[in-house]
Amino acid sequence: MAEINALMHGFAIALTPFNLMLMFIGIVLGVLIGVLPGLGGANGVAILLPLTFTMPPTSAIIMLSCIYWGALFGGATTSILFNIPGEPWSVATTFDGYPLAQKGRAGAALTAAFTSSFVGAFVAVVLITFLSPVIASFALEFGPAEFFAVYFLTFCAFVGTSSGNAMKTIASMMLGFALAAVGLDTVTGQLRLTFGFTSILQGFDFLIAVIGLFGIGEILLTLEEGLEFKGVRARLDTRVVLDTWKELPRYWATSIRSAAIGCFMGIVPGGATPASFMSYGVAMRLSPDRGKFGTGVVEGVVAPETAAHAAGTAALLPMLTLGVPGSPTAAVLLGGLLIWGLQPGPLLFVEKPDFVWGLIASMYLGNVVGLIVVLTTVPLFAAILRIPFAIIAPIIMVVCAIGAYTVHSSMLDVYLMVIFGVIGYIFRKLDYPLAPLVLALVLGDRAEASFRQSMLLSQGEMSIFFSNVLVGSLTGLGLILLFWPLLSLLRRRLAR
Repeated sequence: MAEINALMHGFAIALTPFNLMLMFIGIVLGVLIGVLPGLGGANGVAILLPLTFTMPPTSAIIMLSCIYWGALFGGATTSILFNIPGEPWSVATTFDGYPLAQKGRAGAALTAAFTSSFVGAFVAVVLITFLSPVIASFALEFGPAEFFAVYFLTFCAFVGTSSGNAMKTIASMMLGFALAAVGLDTVTGQLRLTFGFTSILQGFDFLIAVIGLFGIGEILLTLEEGLEFKGVRARLDTRVVLDTWKELPRYWATSIRSAAIGCFMGIVPGGATPASFMSYGVAMRLSPDRGKFGTGVVEGVVAPETAAHAAGTAALLPMLTLGVPGSPTAAVLLGGLLIWGLQPGPLLFVEKPDFVWGLIASMYLGNVVGLIVVLTTVPLFAAILRIPFAIIAPIIMVVCAIGAYTVHSSMLDVYLMVIFGVIGYIFRKLDYPLAPLVLALVLGDRAEASFRQSMLLSQGEMSIFFSNVLVGSLTGLGLILLFWPLLSLLRRRLAR
């Protein structure tokens, strides 16, 4: 009852006219970001984050989180209509979404995608509503060793759950740690890796890195590939929507399973992209129509979209309760909280209940608004893709440059953005993941501080990370995830 009462108070905050307006604006911008390849949820939030500095924190986070929901919705539009994933987590949606559109069922595919996205997000928000206070009260028992164990588990989770090369994930993460170490050491006061440049005494701003890595890097890659925007026209009328809604209850088991996979991958954190692929693979294995997957079946759209939205939403749970982001976008939002003077973690629920419950209430409202917006504006956003990319790309790059400049009003940040953009381009060409780099850049200094505090408390004894059941379990699980790719390789060789 305490959570329900707090949630009702949150609805009173979120339902103010100003916050409702920001919610609608955020959803529309988010769908636009999701539709445009070259932008993305993390980059869109990063670009617009400086514009929210003058807003109250609650209003700012409502708008930014709604941009995130909109981007999750928008990525499915291009995947189904044009076979162009607007977001990485929408790749699995193309497997059956685009064939459905080619069969003349684009409206049914889009309705299934948007409805499944809403269901996945709703399940994750309910989870956040009732688990956040429990995890927050439990986390009050955490000390430096426990916090480092959580960070360690987070970093290892990226290695253990990565679908790609584990060594590439580790290399990307190590570069993020190196970038996080640049600047003034807060413990000793010494300069680290500044090479005499006083302009980077405070280190690299993660906003600049995110804008460059995700925005400029993706644009450079898209320009090289020379995308041609050709697709099918979409028209959603009431009959198509209702007929599709009548069909969706057949896949209730797939929806529940996909929501569970998404929530788990969001909290771990694995992320929306692996969640969508994992859910699609599980649905294909367990479906009686497995032979039809890839040729255009509605179940092949329901599974990845439900999981992606559940994972994307659930990623905010560890960010709010432990200060550990479960996705790149959550990492950007974490930086926003720090800039607004809010410290994510268990005390946030005690010190800023209006902020926390206003945000959670906006998740419910934002997803309802998002479903209505995407069902009514699909033809409009689909028409954007018929604009020549030669016009869209420069506009995106200018927006990125403005976003980078407004962080510190410095041209150096624009130059750094370009450098990070080149790094992002190289990473994509070499198939290196960017999410571990961003995560390490955001959390690297905090993990280092927790580790050094733990070493001071234990006088240099590493046994502090196994000193009780909680910290020992977290550290042990982290080690298992770290060496999981190696264990899997050994198991396959033994089986062979």
